[in-house]
Amino acid sequence: MNSEASNDAGERQVAIFAGGCFWCLEPVFLELRGVLDVESGYTGGHARNPSYEAVCGGDTGHAEAVRIEFDPRQVSYRDLLDVFFGIHDPTTPNRQGHDVGTQYRSAIFAVDDTQRREALDAIARLENGDGNDGVPLFDAPIVTEVVSFTEWFPAENYHRRYYERNPHQGYCAAVISPKMAKFRRRFAALRTG
Repeated sequence: MNSEASNDAGERQVAIFAGGCFWCLEPVFLELRGVLDVESGYTGGHARNPSYEAVCGGDTGHAEAVRIEFDPRQVSYRDLLDVFFGIHDPTTPNRQGHDVGTQYRSAIFAVDDTQRREALDAIARLENGDGNDGVPLFDAPIVTEVVSFTEWFPAENYHRRYYERNPHQGYCAAVISPKMAKFRRRFAALRTG
């Protein structure tokens, strides 16, 4: 468990996002250039050392999230925010598709004031339609929480690289594969290779 996320000015910084099932978020961020590691886990709750089953029960207050270590010389925090908002629906409170509950909420866990400002600026940009001829990108208000990061609990090992190891599993094939295809088209310039 990391009780504090490092935001070194050097080669590694940390971003923490929740936007539905972490199985959907992890493979996307793993394909971005400058991303050094992605770990699925739990944050934003009140229970100590939560399990997947407890988090799914909705009683711990945690969100399924990803902790992204990245090199800011290769990919900016703003780029990560753009991808984050481009791969999930930030307008549905406590829900992503058929996944319902506070554990699936849209949230940005800022590790410092700079990330908090950038996250709030990104939301304002999207809601004001900046860069989109003044038309908001979404048909409903963005409900993404921007909160201070407090504590990280890594998910159980079997969640790590779940999509990569189980691409033909039902949820992966029906939900994650189409999301990955959309991401690959929309953010081709940010991908590795």
